[in-house]
Amino acid sequence: MPCLFLILILAFPRLGLLLLFFFTHYLDRAYSSIFVLLLGFIFLPITTLVYAWMFNSGLPIVGVNILWLVLAAVIDLGGHGWGYSRRPR
Repeated sequence: MPCLFLILILAFPRLGLLLLFFFTHYLDRAYSSIFVLLLGFIFLPITTLVYAWMFNSGLPIVGVNILWLVLAAVIDLGGHGWGYSRRPR
């Protein structure tokens, strides 16, 4: 069951955020403001999930753990751009 939930979150991060928001207190512990959570839902859903995972696991936001946040942000921001193949010529 946890593997299926992980596949669901990676395939549809916004759906995973909605499920976590409505059925658990996982995101409530990590984010004190609903505004920040809403911005994360709109612009950086995978980064929002990674930060909530790190916060709830008790992992410090230093060293190698920053790499997870940066990687999630790059994946999120990569979906917003056109990429190299669709650049204007």
